[in-house]
Amino acid sequence: MHKNLRSFIDTLKKEKDLAVITTEVDPYLEIPEIHRRVIAEGGPALLFTHPKNSRFPIITNLFGAKRRVEMAFGSRPEQLIQQLVQLIHQMVPPKMGTLWKHRDQLKEFTKMGLKSIPRRKAPVLEVEEQDLNINDLPVLTTWHEDGGAFFTLPLVYTEHPKTKEHNLGMYRMQVYDYNQTGMHWQIHKGGGFHHYEAEKMDEALPVTVFLGGPPALIMSAIAPLPENVTELLFASFVMGDKLDVTQVKHHAHALIAEAEFAICGEVPPHLRKPEGPFGDHYGYYSQKHDFPVFDIRHIYHRKDAIYPATIVGKPKQEDYFIGEYMTELLSPIFPLVMPGIKQLWSYGETGFHSLASAIVRESYHREAMAHAFRILGEGQLTLTKFLMVTDEPCDLKHFPHFLEMILERFQPKRDLVIIHDTSMDTLDYTGRKFNHGSKAIMLGIGEPIRALPYQYKGPDLPGIDKIKPYCGGCLLISGKSYNEDANLAQTLVDEAQKALEDWPLIFLVDDIDRIHDQTSFLWTTFTRFDPAHDLYAKTQLRRHKVEFEGPIIIDARMKPFYPDEVTPRDDIVHKVNQRWKEYFSTP
Repeated sequence: MHKNLRSFIDTLKKEKDLAVITTEVDPYLEIPEIHRRVIAEGGPALLFTHPKNSRFPIITNLFGAKRRVEMAFGSRPEQLIQQLVQLIHQMVPPKMGTLWKHRDQLKEFTKMGLKSIPRRKAPVLEVEEQDLNINDLPVLTTWHEDGGAFFTLPLVYTEHPKTKEHNLGMYRMQVYDYNQTGMHWQIHKGGGFHHYEAEKMDEALPVTVFLGGPPALIMSAIAPLPENVTELLFASFVMGDKLDVTQVKHHAHALIAEAEFAICGEVPPHLRKPEGPFGDHYGYYSQKHDFPVFDIRHIYHRKDAIYPATIVGKPKQEDYFIGEYMTELLSPIFPLVMPGIKQLWSYGETGFHSLASAIVRESYHREAMAHAFRILGEGQLTLTKFLMVTDEPCDLKHFPHFLEMILERFQPKRDLVIIHDTSMDTLDYTGRKFNHGSKAIMLGIGEPIRALPYQYKGPDLPGIDKIKPYCGGCLLISGKSYNEDANLAQTLVDEAQKALEDWPLIFLVDDIDRIHDQTSFLWTTFTRFDPAHDLYAKTQLRRHKVEFEGPIIIDARMKPFYPDEVTPRDDIVHKVNQRWKEYFSTP
């Protein structure tokens, strides 16, 4: 397992999975455009040795392919997770004989944690910047409508001001000045919780931002860990070794010794500045909002430090591959923390929070619904917008097949629940109000109740000019835009129910021709609706319960109040086209 970023880069070189670009390239839009093209082709990691206006090289696309994720983390984390799950099953309740039998495996877990080392042995302390200026770093501007340059792979370390419990998260940090950035703490993030507690005490919160270090740190920072599992311990667990840290006199936190950079400072109480807009991992621009600021006091780095970065945008980007790996890695743990849940999957094609699926136990009437509510109460899963649940074994990653399993069993009157007035992921604007929205639970349990259609054989539909199935029982339709006819979905419910009655689920989209595979389907649909606003069906209120009658029509058209889809600027596209051979010419 890699102890630092250098070790991983060396492996990429040996495996011929690293492209070194020695010509001068601009961090403003040019590097991001190169990165997006390479990741779309399944290409290598990228090391830019001469970024414009900076002495620090940039490395991107470290995890932009499944093979590189596996190179970064190896098979050890999966083996340890499996061992841990087996041990828990065998050792509860604990018995001395069982403990002794598994003593060698238990000893393995004692190797994890933190290890303090002297300052002289900590590479991150090789240089302390005397003339503090964050603009010396090659911070990327990734989309032309972005509010400015921002850190894309910061590992933000905080501690609870009272309990000292720690959090390591990855939060967007817009560069404001030579010694100040924003701190994009979203509503479900641990660093934001710590800042909230510090503000109640009218105190600044000490913050350390690490760049680089063991790849396991990046994994831990974005992993949907249970709240009682700390990120540094999990990073040590993944590495199979203790994490080296070192102390500095004038800062509250120990520093990760193998990091490339350590940026030390504090987030003051009650101070906010406008942050954004930014193209984000949903594939749209998030809008400008007020967020806390990070005042920088000290910057340490290796003498030959490399600046790690990534690019976010329409799926699939690097976050997709890391998120998929993390979901697979942690899947054996979900049944332990949520008994009755056999499998769980979140879809990176939708930005993860927009759609999740689960296979659960259904041993008594409506037990599946209880498990659905349990999922929506767990950590980052609380921000799931649409949750589909079945009790039938299937491959959750293959969404068309899973959706067919749901739709064969789906009974709208009992199996669809809309939960109004809930929190929404900060980057999801479909709920019409910042951080506000709704959720939906859709069940497909028991034996099949219908045979699904695979071809539409009905009449023309009002306002619709294109019709095609996505999979059995799920129909895609497109026609008039939302601006042309905001009530089109309701018109179809009122006037075309008979023609559509064989199709349990219908998506009204802007352009069917853009949907050609699972990624394009999920991104074009589930990132473009809020259940309470955009789900249409005939309904009846019976004893305070809303009963739906199929078909269910979801209006997934772009609305005028949604932020724009991210697209590259024409002149940057032309520039990269012109220079492409120059980037990858062999010295």
